[in-house]
Amino acid sequence: MSAEGVTSTNPIVQAIVAGTAPQAARMMAARGLLPLAQADLLEALVALRTSNEAEVAEAAEATLSSQETDALLSVAKDSEAAPSVLGYLAARTGLEREIHEAVALNKSTPDEAVALLASITADGALLELITVNQQRLIRAPSIIEAVINNPARTPEAERRARETKREFFEKERGAQQIAGELRAQGKVAAAEFMESAESIGVAGGLALEDAWLIAQHIEVADVDIDDSWLMPEWMEEFFDESYEQRVANAERIIGEAAREGDVSPERISLIRRIILMSVKDRIKLGMKGDREARGILIRDSNKVVATAVIHNPRITDHEVESISAMRTVSDEVLRLIAINRAWARSYSIIHNLARNPRTPIATAMSILPRIRAKDLQHISQSRNVSEAVRRQAYRLVQTRSGH
Repeated sequence: MSAEGVTSTNPIVQAIVAGTAPQAARMMAARGLLPLAQADLLEALVALRTSNEAEVAEAAEATLSSQETDALLSVAKDSEAAPSVLGYLAARTGLEREIHEAVALNKSTPDEAVALLASITADGALLELITVNQQRLIRAPSIIEAVINNPARTPEAERRARETKREFFEKERGAQQIAGELRAQGKVAAAEFMESAESIGVAGGLALEDAWLIAQHIEVADVDIDDSWLMPEWMEEFFDESYEQRVANAERIIGEAAREGDVSPERISLIRRIILMSVKDRIKLGMKGDREARGILIRDSNKVVATAVIHNPRITDHEVESISAMRTVSDEVLRLIAINRAWARSYSIIHNLARNPRTPIATAMSILPRIRAKDLQHISQSRNVSEAVRRQAYRLVQTRSGH
């Protein structure tokens, strides 16, 4: 993909998906008013339907709903179609059967999307078509479980799914066996994760090979983590997200990584696997994961997941310094950094917090008296911070200069 997470080579679409397009362009695209090829238009619309601008999101949804069957079908059949569009078509109910058939047969359709389609379709013949692709079933066993658990499955679809499961998976080691091997290797923290992760082996969750990969990024044992910070009022954050929400979360993080130049295929794959886990497993990984896992989860749209990273006992001052300057991190994370005595002793960290527009105003104001005069001067003239912070910085500059 070009700007990672984007399939289109059209710079307008790339800017829209990356979130850098002007508001006017986003709205025109959402209304279908830009002169774009059908595939480009759908990729832009699918990105815009999750916009935090309600008017843009509603317009994009309306434009998507107005697309003709033939136009959708042509994209569903295109092997170079954007995975995000194919995922949208897989998740959308009420479409003509031929569109879902094309999506199921398209090699570019994400495995997670096919698993979702297999779990929601009421078309037994479509389930049969999905189970014909044994290579995909082996690669993504969540599809097998989705077919078996779908009440609409036909005897033939169930037979194929169960035969593949029996031949390729029931003879393999289960999660508990893998955990045993990890313990034998001295990887206690990874074994604990494998034993308790709720995302493994469920439809839309982690295949065993995915869990193996993520287990390599766990370095903190249960005994070394403190989860007492998980307040009861945050429990609502544990509610399951939809497949589309998790995909949007992953694509947003991938977009951020692309803007920072960190777009290796391995990292993109790891981001997708991690973000497609359940909220509880991501919280657990945030507290137990290594630097690479922390770098992904600190950007999670779920504030509890991002906060878990701050409570990881292996997080370094250098990481916290970088986080304190991030413009996309949760404001709660920035507040917690500011009240941590050890981190607050670092001038680089408090300076970053003072000039970060995401820092809560009350937190930024409490930090300003500790900022050096030259840096205060810059903050007093910055248009990136709030007016209240800018005014307070100016007052402190005047007081220190004797005016």
